[in-house]
Amino acid sequence: METDARMSSVIPHGFQSSKQDFRFGPWTVSAVRTHIMKSKDIERLAETMHMPALPEMLFGDNVLRIQHTDGFGIEFNAIDALKRVNNMQDSVKVACAQEWQDSRADSEHSKDVVKRYDWTYTTDYRGTLLGEHMQIKVTPTADRIDMEKLKAREQIKFFEDVLLFEDELHDHGVSMISVKIRVMPTSFFLLLRFFLRVDGVMIRINDTRLYHEAGRNHMLREFSTRESKISDLQHVPPALYTDPNEIAQHLPLKLTECEKLELPETPADTAQSPQWRE
Repeated sequence: METDARMSSVIPHGFQSSKQDFRFGPWTVSAVRTHIMKSKDIERLAETMHMPALPEMLFGDNVLRIQHTDGFGIEFNAIDALKRVNNMQDSVKVACAQEWQDSRADSEHSKDVVKRYDWTYTTDYRGTLLGEHMQIKVTPTADRIDMEKLKAREQIKFFEDVLLFEDELHDHGVSMISVKIRVMPTSFFLLLRFFLRVDGVMIRINDTRLYHEAGRNHMLREFSTRESKISDLQHVPPALYTDPNEIAQHLPLKLTECEKLELPETPADTAQSPQWRE
C-alpha cells in the first residue's frame, strides 16, 4: 500500500495545513486543507463574482481531487461551489428570505437578506471535471449506487473530510458545504454535502454521491435535494435540527438526478485492479 501524507509548514495562530495523497490503482486521491481566506481576498472575490458578500469562513484553497494518471478526473473546491449560487435569487428564496426577515425584524442582517443574491449560499455544485486532452463524459442514467453494498464492513484504506465553506447567517442558522471520501480495497465513495438551516424557517440538504469500482470504466454520481419548513418538522426533536446526518432522514426528497461519468479510454486501460504496495 502506498500512502503519501505530507504536512506543510505551520500557519500562524497554531493552524497546521495539510496535503495528503493516496494512490488507488491509476488514481491519486488528494486532500488539501489549509487556512481561511483573508478578508481582502474574500472582498476581491465577491466583487468578481458579483455578490454582495461571501461566506464568513471560506476555505478557497481547500480541495479534494481524484485524478487519473492520464490527467482526467474530478475535484471539489469552494470557489466553483460558490459559482453555482444563484446571485439573482429566485422567487422561492425571496419568499423564504421575507419569512426569515419578518421573524428577525430586530436583526441588523435582516435588512440585507432581500438583496439580489442568495444569502443562504445554496449551491447545486456536483464537482469540477478535470483534463485538457481527455475528459470524463457525463450522461444521464437509470443506474443507482448500491448503498447496501456500501454498508458491508470493508477495510478503509484512506479517509478524509474537507470543509469548503461555512457561514452562521449572523447567528441565525448555518450554511456549509464539505466533502468526504473513503477508499476501500476495490472502490471509493465520496459525499459532497451542502447543509442549510435557517432557524425557525427551513432546513435543506443537497447531496452529491460519487462511487467507483476498480475495473469499471465509469463512476456513478447521484445528486439529491431534501428540504422542509421547520413548521413541518414539529414531530422531530429540535436537537436533531443541527445534525445533518440525523435530520436528513426526516426531510422530504425533492429531487434526484443520477449520472454516469464515463471514463475516456486510455492506452493503459483503466480496467485494472488497484495494486497495493507494502
